[in-house]
Amino acid sequence: MIRSTIPAAINHLLSREQWARDKLAKHAGKVAVFDAGVASVRLKVVADGMVQAASAEEISSVTIRAKLSDLPLIVQNREHAFSYVQIEGDADFANTVSQVSQSLRWEAEEDLSRLFGDAAAVRLVGGARTVLQSARATHQKLTENIAEYFLEENPLLVRPQSVAEFSSEVTRLRDDLERLSKRIDRLKGSR
Repeated sequence: MIRSTIPAAINHLLSREQWARDKLAKHAGKVAVFDAGVASVRLKVVADGMVQAASAEEISSVTIRAKLSDLPLIVQNREHAFSYVQIEGDADFANTVSQVSQSLRWEAEEDLSRLFGDAAAVRLVGGARTVLQSARATHQKLTENIAEYFLEENPLLVRPQSVAEFSSEVTRLRDDLERLSKRIDRLKGSR
């Protein structure tokens, strides 16, 4: 199921972007492996710039490895997605995959308008955006509240400014102690 769903979803996005298909078509026959540890996807570029599932026997031209724990960061920040991965193999192909993956966007309104009509699609996408924004705001507030709890009410965490101030005071105390020690040594020597 996943073997056919992922290429179909990518091809759906590629179908609207001739420039992306042209870039990928230059790498026809090459196989890209996306490995997240517990799961991997093998995709082969075909002559028209679309992709299809590649068999395990086909040699990969590029392997892109990501930690499973980094996947949410990659999805959240696609512009910097390739800074979270390790790339092995054909650098030119990897660069093309990076450019295409950063630029492809799903036009949800367009797809939904075919099913429900333009007005309903606009409302559905607007509602989804509102829900997503609310979820993000709730997440932000929850994070702030937890941080405040552990910083103020049940101090298990320390603010960086407090650490810097403490470090500065320790350094000042050490220097004062050093001067006092030298002064005591001079007084002992003058007797």
